[in-house]
Amino acid sequence: LVPDIRELIEVDDVMEDDSLRFGPNGGLVFCMEYFANNFNWLEESLGHVEDDYILFDCPGQIELYTHLPVMKQLVEQLQQWEFRVCGVFLVDSQFMVESFKFISGILAALSAMISLEIPQINIMTKMDLLSKKAKKEIEKYLDPDMYSMIEDSTNILKSKMFKKLTKSICGLIDDYGMVRFLPFDRSDEESMNIVLQHIDFTIQYGEDLEFKEPKEYEEDKSALVDEYFQDHVDE
Repeated sequence: LVPDIRELIEVDDVMEDDSLRFGPNGGLVFCMEYFANNFNWLEESLGHVEDDYILFDCPGQIELYTHLPVMKQLVEQLQQWEFRVCGVFLVDSQFMVESFKFISGILAALSAMISLEIPQINIMTKMDLLSKKAKKEIEKYLDPDMYSMIEDSTNILKSKMFKKLTKSICGLIDDYGMVRFLPFDRSDEESMNIVLQHIDFTIQYGEDLEFKEPKEYEEDKSALVDEYFQDHVDE
């Protein structure tokens, strides 16, 4: 059976408690902190079956990954239980089609990477909902040239007041290549397989699998992503 945190605590119950009087965000934070103080419930629910592949569907509120320790505590606890942990950061592709929104998405992903200190796969979801034109436009964001993006972007990124800050942020992203995104299209089986292969590689899923060479992996990744976009352009 799949563990459900609502068996332990529910945010609606917290919000309805007259002594707490939390709103949606405060209630969620309270629930997550309560969860962090009751990891024994999670351990009992998960059990210890060899070669388990477990997906944790985590809340989307960014504050849980930036200035609160709850998710970091969960990661450390799982590692103590000898789980190989990989973060999968999801961003709606419909949100990422403009330069300034793309930079915001990168910073959110980077914040989670720094906070959790685990390998992380960053994914643009809902590619199947984009038009052909939008898919072609968003391809440049998968391997972005941040300096070119500043020149080609709207006046929002060219604000004189924040010019130096914007350039510094874009330089950090471009120079260190710290965040890259994979496209996820649930209507395309190959797209889903690419994402799964990246996650499997990151956690080296399966003790009987041979270690994969990073160079070969990078070449395969680039070829698979290029193939995905070429298929959709030709349609």
